[in-house]
Amino acid sequence: MYRFLFTQLLSRIDPEDAHHLTVGALRLLSTAPVVKKAVHRRLAPRDPALRVQAFGVHFPGPFGLAAGFDKDAGCVEAMSALGFGHVEVGTITAHAQPGNARPRLFRLPRERAVINRMGFNNAGAGAAARALGRTRGVPAVVGVNIGKTKVVPEAEAAADYVASAKELAPLADYLVVNVSSPNTPGLRNLQAVELLRPLLSAVKEVADGTPKRTPLLVKIAPDLADEDVDAVADLALELGLDGIIATNTTIGREGVSSTEAGGLSGRPLKARSLAVLRRLRARVGDRLTLVSVGGVEDVDDVWERLLAGATLVQGYTGLIYHGPLWAYRIHRGLARRMRRHGVSDLREIVGRTAG
Repeated sequence: MYRFLFTQLLSRIDPEDAHHLTVGALRLLSTAPVVKKAVHRRLAPRDPALRVQAFGVHFPGPFGLAAGFDKDAGCVEAMSALGFGHVEVGTITAHAQPGNARPRLFRLPRERAVINRMGFNNAGAGAAARALGRTRGVPAVVGVNIGKTKVVPEAEAAADYVASAKELAPLADYLVVNVSSPNTPGLRNLQAVELLRPLLSAVKEVADGTPKRTPLLVKIAPDLADEDVDAVADLALELGLDGIIATNTTIGREGVSSTEAGGLSGRPLKARSLAVLRRLRARVGDRLTLVSVGGVEDVDDVWERLLAGATLVQGYTGLIYHGPLWAYRIHRGLARRMRRHGVSDLREIVGRTAG
């Protein structure tokens, strides 16, 4: 049904317009308590075998929604009701900004991919804080992904991230420092350890000072050289971070025909995302929580990422091509596979194939 709807209707609409229509419908769902609760009862992961604990937070299932879809934290309840084990909102910046000029979102259906150059368009940390502060009608685990305001100079980046963290860390189940989007000029320079150390240290001080101590993770790019992946992993251990999210979108174009500027996500990212995960696991073992994202399409991909060392897995592009029941189907398939393999706890398989 969804494939027919996508082919005959959604694919004919501008990708960003289709996104806004979807977000609007999900916001309506979030304001309908009876419907929202009914959907949550039907689709949210409930199998005890799927439950995960990471950095002190309890997740009903390991598969969550990656940052980029819900930029202003308006769809948290709806996406949780549709079966995602957690929802990462953002990327949110300290100050509201419109992002880059349109067109800035492009579908690549043949490759099951998307290119975006959105540029952190969002209403700012204050607006997101108000949205996150509202009482929820259904349970949801919420990560908050923060980035640099475009007009802020690189030399003032740490203060900009700290401003966002002060607003949002107390409202988040975990906080993510995004230094890996290719769509904010100079942002990826912050992945260099000499720049990343003071930035993460400053944000960590804020996260550690919240009433419940908000776990802090950093999100990295797939385009980092292997030695730079190792350096970031070592820095995360040194600073006592809680985890690493790998990976963001890529500026590479291997395997796709489009040359549009921006970050590529979806199936073409699968191999590199998995390779970075395996490298991180070999470097840090189980001392950090690893969250794998990039090219995740189905339960086979989630299973492979868990075996390779991820405790949590995320997706976003697959939602465009597989529809609103995507997360529900992945969690259902994962529970069935666990039973088939005699696995009663996900901890039994995390890292099983890691070298």
